[in-house]
Amino acid sequence: MATTTRIALAERPIGEPKDSDFRIETVDLPELEPGQALLETLYLSLDPYMRGRMSAAKSYAKPVEIGQPMVGATVSRVLASTDDAITVGDVVLGYGGWQTHSVEPTSYLRVLDPLQAPVTTALGVLGMPGFTAYAGMRNIGQPKPGEAVVVAAATGPVGSMVGQLAKLAGARAVGVAGGAQKVAMLTDEFGFDAAIDHRADDFAEQLGAATPDGIDVYFENVGGMVFDAVLPRMNLYGRIPLCGLVSGYNATALPDGPDRMGLLMGRILTSSLLVRGFIQSEFAPTQMADFLSDIGPKVADGSIRYREDIVDGFDQTIDAFRGLLTGRNVGKLIVKVTGA
Repeated sequence: MATTTRIALAERPIGEPKDSDFRIETVDLPELEPGQALLETLYLSLDPYMRGRMSAAKSYAKPVEIGQPMVGATVSRVLASTDDAITVGDVVLGYGGWQTHSVEPTSYLRVLDPLQAPVTTALGVLGMPGFTAYAGMRNIGQPKPGEAVVVAAATGPVGSMVGQLAKLAGARAVGVAGGAQKVAMLTDEFGFDAAIDHRADDFAEQLGAATPDGIDVYFENVGGMVFDAVLPRMNLYGRIPLCGLVSGYNATALPDGPDRMGLLMGRILTSSLLVRGFIQSEFAPTQMADFLSDIGPKVADGSIRYREDIVDGFDQTIDAFRGLLTGRNVGKLIVKVTGA
């Protein structure tokens, strides 16, 4: 009988996740049934949405149950299969979660071709994060030539794709990131027109200088003080695709200060703003194939660039995840698990 070492949720975190909120254990895996495969995890994706799945609060997906392994996309090697379409030795994209091995239905596994792109790209630029940017810009942001597009966490896998898609559409791309290294990366590596450090004392003034004609599209995945500075600069009929609010994921209380809801709603009204929350899965069934056929060749020829931050060792998963929520990573955060 196969076994797996997994990181299970032991307690629901309050604030920043602690080591004691998790339990590392080795358990038996079930025998394969028809239409299943036994997988060895090579790479594990770490993404901000996982913090929400640790909470019992109502959301777009059910929370991880106490005692169950944390969820997450994985790149894995097939060790055994009861489906002729998935063969031993295949490398596949799945959803094995925070564990070294898994048994998964073959119906949603995607066989990867390492000759077309590094298999890790299926967790980032050619995976859920890249598609999040693609779907948000295609369906909501819809940048037009000459418009100004702003995105925070811009060196991450979503933000860096947003900026590059803006450029391909003929728009002006302005990225927001934390620290000199990331700011330089935005212009030097990803081709943004301007980049701003959100830690700067004069951040709002720098944002104004970088967007002298206002902001037409703000791709929101952070929230907090960046959004506070962006909102007054939104142009008439501006669009705000909203896919995340990572700045508040570890918050234990509402922010201090006056209620700003009236200000927000007033700005939405007077500027006729479109603010549209979305989860990429609503668009995946009809647009994932378009995404892969459109973006895959651009990644291959270098016209879409990406950065990966690969942490070596399954035992580093919890600490790496904490760093993700505070912006410690540079690029798409991936854990190299075993055998890769």
